[in-house]
Amino acid sequence: MESDCCQHVWKCVKCQTYANYLNVTPSALHNLNAPWPFSMWGIDVIGPIEPKASNGHRFILVAIDYFTKWVEVASYSAVTRNTVVWFIKRDIITDNDINLNNKMMIELYEQFRISHHNSTPYRPKMNGAVETANKNLKKIIQKMVVTYKDWHEILPYALHEYRTSVRTSTGATPYSLVCGTEAVLPIEVEIPSLRVLAKVELDEAEWDPRGKWAPNYEGPYVVKQAFSGGALILTNAEGQDLKYLVNVDSGKRRAKTLAWKREGQGKYS
Repeated sequence: MESDCCQHVWKCVKCQTYANYLNVTPSALHNLNAPWPFSMWGIDVIGPIEPKASNGHRFILVAIDYFTKWVEVASYSAVTRNTVVWFIKRDIITDNDINLNNKMMIELYEQFRISHHNSTPYRPKMNGAVETANKNLKKIIQKMVVTYKDWHEILPYALHEYRTSVRTSTGATPYSLVCGTEAVLPIEVEIPSLRVLAKVELDEAEWDPRGKWAPNYEGPYVVKQAFSGGALILTNAEGQDLKYLVNVDSGKRRAKTLAWKREGQGKYS
């Protein structure tokens, strides 16, 4: 009797339909590799957002480049098929929303030979890059909004913060990967950053104060001690050590002239 009851409950349609989620082992993730910047994009929509913004917008269309993690966003009152058709790329990954999967979009994919991929329903990890971007943008906006109706005004600043933050997957900021340099942040206009100071010090180190007509070598010096790595400790004619080590590549052997022999001085200059 007990076995029959267990079998009946196990096969019951209602029981299976409303059963708790099983903590099954997740399937292995597969990397989506983009061959070059801006070739593969993920698109998703945030919303509807309540309360809506003061300009009537309730949705945020988010697109992320899978190569550089560069993000583009725009807010709309409604995300229709005409809203997303303008965004043309080589590979596009979306979820299964009707505004991202419709006849007009399909015709656009076919016309421009765009490879379109849909994520698996109820599995946002397949389009994980844009889902992660959505989550991070939401967190940034939540911390910056004041009245909850001005989020459309905060959106450009949140986007700038996302682009200038280091992404774990690339180890760099999306801004640097796209523009080839780091962005100058507003605070750096008043307070020079360590990066700006380091650049100044680098420029000063590269500047040669000797001028074009100065001699290439100075000295002569005596080699007091030579290290296996090529570093030398040099002393001048008064027997004083130089304050810095010199690499052997920076010196040359001095020719032994008669005057040099009379002075009885050393090898390198």
